[in-house]
Amino acid sequence: MSEEHIDIVCDPESEQTAGEPVSEAEQLRLEIEEAKNRTLRAMADLENYRSRTNRQMLEERKYANIDLMRELLPVWDNIGRALEAVAASHNLESLVEGVQMVHQQLLDVFKKFHCEKIEAKFQPFDPNFHASVAQMPSQEHPANTVIEEVQAGFRLHDRVVRPSQVVLSKKAEQSAVPDA
Repeated sequence: MSEEHIDIVCDPESEQTAGEPVSEAEQLRLEIEEAKNRTLRAMADLENYRSRTNRQMLEERKYANIDLMRELLPVWDNIGRALEAVAASHNLESLVEGVQMVHQQLLDVFKKFHCEKIEAKFQPFDPNFHASVAQMPSQEHPANTVIEEVQAGFRLHDRVVRPSQVVLSKKAEQSAVPDA
């Protein structure tokens, strides 16, 4: 959108010289003209305000995640360092240790931005936070209890970003052979 500025120009013929009597009709016409000019100015100001706020909102949305990206860049750097270190030394223990540290660093960044992992394992199934991908018979856990987390879920503040994909317990089937 382009900003439009409306300039109001008064009609010079409508201005009276000092000392001339103004008829009531002429006075009303001048007041109406002045009110119309004020209305046009107010409308132009409102449209300029709308344009400016729309541009500002678009800009804020465009760069809303810049702080998150700044926090994620060190995580990216550390993954690169871990890959370089394993390529140079072929030490898998140090790679595992490095990846664990980067994993924790990433969780810390998530937490800083109020994105937290949904606790799922051994919790009762909640369709608001979990997506069941399978069921397994279990005598150790009540039915519809999460016994395995296939993929971690996360929530941002109070909204689920991604539900946890889980395996649920189900009642263990009894054998069909009666006890003797």
